[in-house]
Amino acid sequence: MKETFRPRLQSHWRRTQTGGGRLIVMPEGLRVLVAGATNRRYANAQIDDYTGLPRDRFPWRAPLRMTVVARVGTPILGTAGFGFWNAPISPIGRVLPVLPAAIWFFYASPPADMPLARGVPGSGWKVATIDATTRRALVWAPTAPFVLLANRLPAVYDRLWQRVQRALAISEALIPPPDDTFRAYTLEWLTGGARFLIDGQVVHETDCAPRGPLGFVAWVDNQWLIATPRGRFGWGLHAVPGAQWMEIAQVQIEG
Repeated sequence: MKETFRPRLQSHWRRTQTGGGRLIVMPEGLRVLVAGATNRRYANAQIDDYTGLPRDRFPWRAPLRMTVVARVGTPILGTAGFGFWNAPISPIGRVLPVLPAAIWFFYASPPADMPLARGVPGSGWKVATIDATTRRALVWAPTAPFVLLANRLPAVYDRLWQRVQRALAISEALIPPPDDTFRAYTLEWLTGGARFLIDGQVVHETDCAPRGPLGFVAWVDNQWLIATPRGRFGWGLHAVPGAQWMEIAQVQIEG
């Protein structure tokens, strides 16, 4: 699959434009934009290839190679990114929630705090994998309250969360923040791991990867989320009085 968004989006894309979210075809690609958002309403601009499908019919599995050529023209208040996930929860309530699975380039601005991988900050631009849907991961579900309490003790957290992180196929690494220069962001989703590259340079390798099937998504929104291994949780929305955007010149997925 190859998409350049010119002169228009291909018909298979599902489009979301809510609360100030807009999708605009520009001379160099698709601008995914949020403007005039308030902290009382969820705003999202998004394309995906799974909305309306049952999760077992999402279109993508390993092995594959995805390259997104993109740039970010403004600071973003909220989250943004592109890659593959199982759409575990929808802020606008379109699907029933499930445990998450994802492999993607992902951004979250403060006060978001999701430090799922030990030693990696809970906000910023990252590459990341997670799969909480496997039998190996579900073994930990009955002990989740105990784990969250125990993780408040640093010595326990260091030992215990390492095992949980492995079971949930969590792997993350910070990457340089995008700017207004188009760069090629490549994800190699393998059956036994993943590689992430920017302009052909490897930025992260891991033996963790989700099972699939997953759907492709690219988005910008105005939400923040707190979910820490030590049991701190929160959610809210940013006001975006101006405009914030990501522009995508190309999406190519090769299986």
